[in-house]
Amino acid sequence: MNKAINRLLRNRVSFLTDTGPGEDIVISSRVRLARNLAGRVFPVAADQSELEKIGATVAAAVRDSGALGDDALTLPVNLLGEDDCEILFERRLVSRDLLARGLGAVLCCRADESAGVMVNEEDHLRIQSMQPGFQLREAWEKIDKLDSLLMTKLDFAFDEKYGFLTSCPTNVGTGMRASVMLHLPGLVMSNQIQSAIQAVSKLHLAVRGIFGEGTDNRGNLFQISNQSTLGESELQILARLESVIRQMIAHEKNARRLLLEKEQFALLDQVGRSYGLLRHAYRLSVDEALNLLSGLRLGVDLGMFSSVDIGTVNELFISINPAHLRKLAAGEEDIDVARAKLVRERLKK
Repeated sequence: MNKAINRLLRNRVSFLTDTGPGEDIVISSRVRLARNLAGRVFPVAADQSELEKIGATVAAAVRDSGALGDDALTLPVNLLGEDDCEILFERRLVSRDLLARGLGAVLCCRADESAGVMVNEEDHLRIQSMQPGFQLREAWEKIDKLDSLLMTKLDFAFDEKYGFLTSCPTNVGTGMRASVMLHLPGLVMSNQIQSAIQAVSKLHLAVRGIFGEGTDNRGNLFQISNQSTLGESELQILARLESVIRQMIAHEKNARRLLLEKEQFALLDQVGRSYGLLRHAYRLSVDEALNLLSGLRLGVDLGMFSSVDIGTVNELFISINPAHLRKLAAGEEDIDVARAKLVRERLKK
């Protein structure tokens, strides 16, 4: 196990354990910027030698700019073990594309994991900032400063007409993807989620699962993000996304209210069963655990528990994943048994 990974595991994931506005529904907010170096071949077309040179150049610029702090971590992907890579993915610090790149692929991140730079993913740099709760503006302000610091050390590919140039045409312009992760059990239980997703999609926004593109909505967790990056400023994109998120929050709150009024015992039964199984089960698959944690979190949000806090539930959403669990439960052969034991112990505390 890489020493830097061990250092990360000693942290609580800041954007999940800290509180933020709207935390009863909005889990976290993220802003990501795609950037490429001027005059250099994009990663999708670069050979191994070029990728390694770019990786070293960007890592040095991140360090020299101080953009991620003096205690920032630098993690070359090719030096990491399989579980190390999976831990970074489960903590939403890297993508599958970066992990598949090999030599030249690097993750640079703040010690508290609130910001980072993926080097040589689809673009030379994928810069991201994450905040707890509904804090898109705060995430944008932090990443804007980070971007400006990096620009003092790096020359980014930019066109006066089209904006920042990227490997994929859908990212050209601002190069920005802003996303919010929401917990929407009320809409799911009341069978309103599909109509809500269709309405959001018509507004040219994307809806994905907990780990982004190509993943499902386990645990009733949904990411909503902008799709267009050209023709609007960063602030215009944020304002449009914020407006939709506020509507989703209102719909979810209304769904929960109606469930309490008209389906009270069904709601209480789901929350109670979720808590009971999590507290007493001796085997839990990852899918079952995520769905039960969703029920528990709903109960916490509705004030049904005094001994369980949001931070504990959010942290379990991360720690029950396979790679984290293999590290936390070293020596336990049955991963489902280890998962149930971990959940029982955390909730008992």
